[in-house]
Amino acid sequence: MRKFCEKLKEQRMKKGLTLLELSKEIGISIATLSRWENGINDITSDNLIIVAKYFKVSADELLGIKD
Repeated sequence: MRKFCEKLKEQRMKKGLTLLELSKEIGISIATLSRWENGINDITSDNLIIVAKYFKVSADELLGIKD
């Protein structure tokens, strides 16, 4: 999941969002987002879909399977 943490942070930074702002936008706690970005926790498939839809990218792209 190392790729996912990098891709999530990259997408968040592209939009110029803080963790708090992204948290409010997608309804996921800031603590959870921070754990994902730091590679502490893995994302669930349901949450992966939420994040992918928000950033308008594929789940494969977020997981580093496809650029």
